[in-house]
Parts: sequence; structure tokens; C-alpha cells
Amino acid sequence: MPGFRSLLIAVFAFSTAARAATRVLAAPVPSEVRTSDFAVAVNGERVDVAYAASNYDYVNFGITGPAEVTITSAIPGFWDSGVDIEPWRLGLRATHPNGDPQTIRFRLPGPVKLSISRPGDFLNQARMLFVFAGAPALLPPSGGNVTLVPAGVHRENLNPTSGETIYLEPGSYVLGSLNLFNVQNVKVLGRGTIVYQGPQDPAADVGWMQKPNWHCIVADQARNVEIDGLTCIIRSRTWSIQMTDSSGFRYNDLRVMGGNPGNANQDGMDWLGGGDTVVRNAFFRASDDDLAMEGNWDGYTQADMLRPGKDVDDILVEDSELSTSISNIVRIGWPEKIFNSRGFTLRNSDVLHAGIGACGQTFGLLGFWGAKGAKGDHSGMLFENLFLDNWYSLAQIEQEQPSLHGITFRNIWVLGQPPLAESTITGDVSDVTFDNVKYGQTRVTSGSQIPLAVSAGAAPPTFASAPPLVAAFAVTPQAIAPRRRITFAAQAAPGAHYTWYFGDGTEAHGRRARHRFPDALGTELDGRNGAGRFRVLLHVTDRAGHQDWAEQGVVVVAQWHDAAPASGPAAAGLVWKVYAGAWPELPDFTALQPESTGASPNLQANAGGFRSYATAWDGYLEVPADGGYTFDLIDRDGARLVIDGVEVAGTGPPFAQVCGSAGNALRFATGAIALRAGLHTIHVEGLNTMSGGAPRLLWEGPGLPLADVPASAYSHAE
Repeated sequence: MPGFRSLLIAVFAFSTAARAATRVLAAPVPSEVRTSDFAVAVNGERVDVAYAASNYDYVNFGITGPAEVTITSAIPGFWDSGVDIEPWRLGLRATHPNGDPQTIRFRLPGPVKLSISRPGDFLNQARMLFVFAGAPALLPPSGGNVTLVPAGVHRENLNPTSGETIYLEPGSYVLGSLNLFNVQNVKVLGRGTIVYQGPQDPAADVGWMQKPNWHCIVADQARNVEIDGLTCIIRSRTWSIQMTDSSGFRYNDLRVMGGNPGNANQDGMDWLGGGDTVVRNAFFRASDDDLAMEGNWDGYTQADMLRPGKDVDDILVEDSELSTSISNIVRIGWPEKIFNSRGFTLRNSDVLHAGIGACGQTFGLLGFWGAKGAKGDHSGMLFENLFLDNWYSLAQIEQEQPSLHGITFRNIWVLGQPPLAESTITGDVSDVTFDNVKYGQTRVTSGSQIPLAVSAGAAPPTFASAPPLVAAFAVTPQAIAPRRRITFAAQAAPGAHYTWYFGDGTEAHGRRARHRFPDALGTELDGRNGAGRFRVLLHVTDRAGHQDWAEQGVVVVAQWHDAAPASGPAAAGLVWKVYAGAWPELPDFTALQPESTGASPNLQANAGGFRSYATAWDGYLEVPADGGYTFDLIDRDGARLVIDGVEVAGTGPPFAQVCGSAGNALRFATGAIALRAGLHTIHVEGLNTMSGGAPRLLWEGPGLPLADVPASAYSHAE
């Protein structure tokens, strides 16, 4: 391998004594990939930040225990809308040290992989920082047939031969590809980075091709490959890691980050035949499906699509974080494709950001698209112990012939938001089981709760009975002020152990816990209306190995909004006004004259035949009890919620669906506000340009589980 072979095997520069003293092991980042967008320090030591792809930056370092991280943004006001640290399961929360609005600080419990951004900002144009705090890098192996890649920049491709070990030193950056063609017994170890920026057309999909130097990692008929500690950066419109007819792959401590201007055709990891793969402790940020399985992919002609592919068997992905700007977390199958698959498992992992919208089929945790005559027998799919943070739908499952059977969703814990889109099961599908799928504290026991549509002869799914261990809790009192003592009481279970994560960076143990929240800013520091939502998590375990989680938002109040008397006799429903016009975003309604007006029981209106229009609804919202309330707003083209003259939530600009799917994707926004019992003015705006339908509004508060705001809560003055 020209430029990389060495007679000496160098030892990683950080000594054992230095590790023990500093507990931070960070290699310098070369100027070619270093960025100044963020300044990062770990335990007070400066750590270089590297540019990944799109608007993504990252830091890579090793730690031997807990560590304090400070991050300063070079962009003025960057953190003004809050801070989102994921996985949410960890309960991490930032603060502004010394009141500095440009800097955040938080504490790491140990080695973790994190995504840090602003709340709700995770689509393709989002500015994100990924923090990879790993265990100390392994030392290079001794013995023959070992190639060392030293720290620094190397403009070459890696082409290992059978039996070869490549060790990438921390701080090594290979600008090229890792090619694994017809090789076996290869190891790629260390803590280095491959940066791939190839010649692909940014406006077309040619990234599927199976050829050298066309992906970050590409394998064809390779066997028994171990890849440990690698970072993959992909800046081109091409698939990130592609394995064709390859097996016996073992990935550990993998980091994959991809982004391209087209925001498409950049999967995280693909199997085209083969399998027998284990992926552990990985992080994926892709511009398409994170994980995809097909029997083959030889192009887009009908002959290419109809050519039978090879089986894909025995894939395990666990203890990982998955994020995508578009498409599915797991994609299996494609229209017209012919292949079989068996034994796919995704478990013990966090879905940080799932794709929104659709590409012929709505995106989901699982997208199985066996349409247009697709054939194959597919079985043995397990999704277990998964946490869903930002997500879209649970599953879109379609198979025409001959069958898809044996899919289990067990212990799926949904945090923070409702499903945005309906799930589907259609065609020759059977033996689908939902076993302890939970939204917050509510366990799904029927298809209507998912929600789920079953059609075209598919067998209805099974909903398992209650699990052997249940996490559930109550909070008292309901009205919560900063620094006021609150009691959390979990449902009792014999021999259970209880761990609380309060969403403010602290935790406690025991069935009952008392806690004081430090402020009213919330977990994401976004308490702009004098009320902040803390994401409280309860984890319950027992000696038999059972576990369960429960989540509930707790709104801490610093500023109340008093109820206002109605200005005259009240009538049910809201008053609506329709404004004709085509706008890219919500217009300024104060400068417009309505085309028509009326009243409806809820967020509905008569558009009078207009195809492009905006609607405003006004009236009163009756609040049943004093407390902090969370409102969730869902819409496709753009919507805004105002209560008592204060904006509570806005869905942001439209996000177009892809692959010819009509309309825009559903967008989600949430906000908290403290309301006294009684009537409060409500104003909702909705835009209709590409998509139909009215906004959807949900609420959660004292004694109110997350649900759509009922029509009975709306009124207006006659």
C-alpha cells in the first residue's frame, strides 16, 4: 500500500500516565479538516473540532470516566432558541456558565456518542455538532502484516489484501475510500477517519454503483472483516458503506456522518446480498436510509429491478445511535425487487432523528416496500429496546408475494412527541407483534393508538399482554415552581430497582423521589414563555432482567397567564377566516382581508374552492386546572399557535416530500405555557399551498394525558 507501509509499528503518543492524569485523549485535527464554528473544551482542555459534511461538525476524543464539556458557538445568538442534547435517554442538560449565552456546559457520564443542535433543528440544513467521547483507543497490534497509518492527512485509498491489518492512528485522516474486494480476514483498527468526497453527480443517483473508490467503505465478495474505531465522513451523493455478497463483517465503535446538497441517495449502511454482520456501538447520520437491505442493486432499468438478488441473512445492530435527514431508519425491499431475507435485529439503540415525509411510501422506523410485484420470503425481524426521540411513523410494511412474516416490535419507548403519520400493514403480511410499545407512559394496546391501517389481506397484528414489569409514575403537586420540592412516585413492583432522570442533568434512585427543579427553562433551555418542560424519565429493572421505561413532561412555571372572562355570551367552536393567496410561509394576517368567515367546532374551515389559501381561527380555550401545559402542533404547509397573545408553537417552513410524493411532510412543533383555570384567548394560523388538511393541536397538562384538544374546550363570543 504505497505511502503507508512502515517497518516500525508506532505506539499511540499518549502514555498511560498522561491518560490517568488528564482523562482526556484528543489528537490534533489537521488544518485541512479543522473548523472554528465551535470551540470545545473537555475538563478544561481544548479539543479540536473537525468539519464533517453539509452543516455538520464533530469532535473525537477519548475519556476514562466522567467529564465536563463546554461548547462555544462562533455564531451570535446560536443557542437563543435552546439546546437539544440527544440521546434524550441520558437525561443530559446544558447550562450557560457564568451567564454566557454563546457557551453551553454539561457533564458526560462516560464514553458516549451525542448529537447537539437546537430544538427541532435536525433536517438537511440543520447546523449540528456531534460529540464522540470514546474509551481510549486500542494500541496497534504487534506482529507481521500490519500497516500503520500515522496521524496527518493522506490522499490515497486503502486497498488491504487478505490477512492484512491496518491501524489508523488517532488524528489520521485518509481522503479516499476503504476498498474490500475479494479479500478475507482483514482488520481495520485504531481511531482514524476516512473522508470521502468523490466525483458523483450531485443532481443524480449514481451512488449505488459497486466499484472501487465510490464509497467510504465498499465491499464485494469479502469475508471475515473487522472494523473497529473508524470514523466515516461522506460529502458526496453516494452510499456510505456498501457490502455486496459479503459476510462475516464485525463493526465496533463506528461513526458515520453524511450530508450532500441533494439530501438524498446517501444511505448509512447497505447489504446487497450476504449478511452475517454485527454492528455495535455505532453512530449514523445519513441523508437517506440509515440501514438498508436489498438482494442486489444494478441500476434503475426494469431489467435491473426484476433481476433476482441473493439472500440477506443474519444482521444484528445494537447499542447504537441512528439519525437521518430523510427516509427510513431501516429500509428493506423495493418495488419489483426479488430476494429473500431472514434474521434482522435492531436492539438497545436510540433513534435520534427519523426522516420526515415520503418517497412513494411514508417514512418510518421500518420501511418494508415490497410493491409492484416484488417477490420474496422475508422473516425474523426484531426491533427491541429502542428509544424514539424525533420520529415520524412506526412502520410501513408492504409485501405482495409470497410473504412477509415474523416481525416483532418489543419495548419501543417513544419520548417527547406523538406519531406524526399513520403506520400501515398491507399485502401478504402476517405474524406482526407489538409488545410494549409505549408513548410516554401509555402502552399501545390497539391499532387505533399507533395509529395503524391494515389492508389488502394482511393479518391483523397481535398486541401482547402487559409486560412482567411496568414503569409508571405520578407527580405531585401539579403546579410546579422553580426550587419547589416535587414528589415522584413510581408504580410498585416486587424486587424492582428505580432510576429517575429529571431532565436537568440529575438523577435519583428509589420508588419515591423528591426533587427541586432549578429553573423554568426546561430540559432544552427553551422556556421562552415563563414555563419550561423538563423531560422526566423513569427506568425500572428487576433481578430477572426485565426492564421498562416511562416518560412524562413536567412543566415548571415562573410566569402565569391569568384566565380572562369571555366578552359576552359564548358559543361553541372557533371563528375562522380564509385568506386567498399563495405564500411560501405564513403571511402577515393583519395586512390581509378575508375572503370568507364562519365558525366551526374545531380547526376546520370552508375554503370555498380555493386551492392556495391561509386560515386563521380565533376564540377561547377552556383550561380545566391551574398548571403548566404542553401544546403540540402538527401541520404540513405551516402553522402557528398563539395563546393569550403569546406564540407557543410554530412548525417552521414547509419541507417537501420526495420521489414524486405529493405535498409537504408533516412538521411538528411544541411549546409550554402556564395557564390558570378558565378561559384563555387562542389564535391558530394554518397555511394550505401544497397540501390539504387543517393543523392538528394536542395538549398535555395536569390530569390530562397527551391527546387532541377536544372541541368541547373551544368557544367564541357570539
